[in-house]
Amino acid sequence: MQSSRAQALMLIGPAFAVYATFAIWPMIEVVILSFQHWNGLDPQREWVGIENYRYILTSDTVFWVALRNTITWTFLAVIFPPTIGLLLALGLNEKLFGRVPMRAIYYLPVIIAPIAVATMWRWMYDPFFGLFNQVLTNFGLQAWIKDWLGDREIALYSMFIAYTWQYVGFSMVLFLAGLQSVDRSLVEAARIDGANRWQVFKHVTLPALRVTLAIVLVLSTISSLKAFDIVYGMTGGGPAQSTQMLALWAFMQSMQIFDFGRGSAISVILLLVTLTIVVPYLRWSQRDEGAAE
Repeated sequence: MQSSRAQALMLIGPAFAVYATFAIWPMIEVVILSFQHWNGLDPQREWVGIENYRYILTSDTVFWVALRNTITWTFLAVIFPPTIGLLLALGLNEKLFGRVPMRAIYYLPVIIAPIAVATMWRWMYDPFFGLFNQVLTNFGLQAWIKDWLGDREIALYSMFIAYTWQYVGFSMVLFLAGLQSVDRSLVEAARIDGANRWQVFKHVTLPALRVTLAIVLVLSTISSLKAFDIVYGMTGGGPAQSTQMLALWAFMQSMQIFDFGRGSAISVILLLVTLTIVVPYLRWSQRDEGAAE
């Protein structure tokens, strides 16, 4: 017994040491720093208690804009990319000609760096030389032309379209993997009994995808809450902070305003928001799965 524990510690120890050094300790350091004032250069840090949190929650108006945008972004991110990814997975799970290269094409945006995606879509959204406005002009739809990233009313949603384009393939691949666990005999039996496509999906396919759906929704939530690269690359939080997000605002507080205490406090709040959303959903999905068994 002791030998087994020693072997387990020998195997897990190095990986855990690396994880603790580069993940756990930095998180602890951020929590500590959120109660301090530090500009990133002075050798000493001033302990200010909850002052950073008080300022953020009562005096920082940008924080509330960023929080609202982050919640809106997360709400959209757990609906549209997973839904489109599921539809693509259902279609590409059928015996279609060229389905393998089509899977690769749909997944390709996932492996592109988000900053590259931001640059590409920023060009397509350009109000004067961009692809979208040029197409609208060619079709005589000048009334539909917009300053896609310069209009405060639509900038966030324009940016979200680019985000959806990149991450749909990720959901699609996970759902494709989940579809392999669907018992084909149950599908065939349902069809023999006269079930149509919707009934087969609702009563056979969807229950088999319960675990995959939980994984997709949790990963989509976490990814959307920490959205940074594509926002920074496309709008930088503008115009007039209308596309500001919590992750980007924490970065700007620390690296541009040089207030690492407030930046860390925003990061801690973002972590708490993430846990508040993800943990109850995981517990609910596990309880629901246990009841189904």
